[in-house]
Amino acid sequence: MTTPTPYKVLILCTGNSARSVLGEYLLRAKGKGRFEVHSAGSHPTGRVNPLAIRTLKEKYGLDATAARSKSWDEFQGVKFDFVITVCDNAKEACPVWPGQPMIAHWGSPDPAGVEGTEEQKYRCFVDVASQIARRVDLFCAFSDAQLLDAVAVRGVGGQFKLANEGDLKR
Repeated sequence: MTTPTPYKVLILCTGNSARSVLGEYLLRAKGKGRFEVHSAGSHPTGRVNPLAIRTLKEKYGLDATAARSKSWDEFQGVKFDFVITVCDNAKEACPVWPGQPMIAHWGSPDPAGVEGTEEQKYRCFVDVASQIARRVDLFCAFSDAQLLDAVAVRGVGGQFKLANEGDLKR
């Protein structure tokens, strides 16, 4: 009996400093080897937001200290099974990827754009991470056949809206 090759997933955002990093680490952990996960940005900031690293550590027990903010140019020529955008800018600017991967948009507000105290900013990171984690849980629960259903995969992005999402920058 052969072990199936993991699905290749790329999670995209503009800066690759918060939402896409949260998605990368959450899907890698929750997918338990079923997915080979990477993240990147259209205009990477060059550093991962420390609140993203803190959120992953304190709320999910994940060590993301090795995470780095990188350009999607690093992945030119890589054939992905899924490309998931987590911000509206990346959705609009998403390049064409080889191999015709399934493209899905799971937009979330930008926690890095929140103003306020450090604790208010952290609370927003926790809320956005929770939204992404619930979407990841749903994605991981899909059977292989369901993962091949574009409507189901794309529908994940419409699930689990935040109560104050309309007030937050995207």
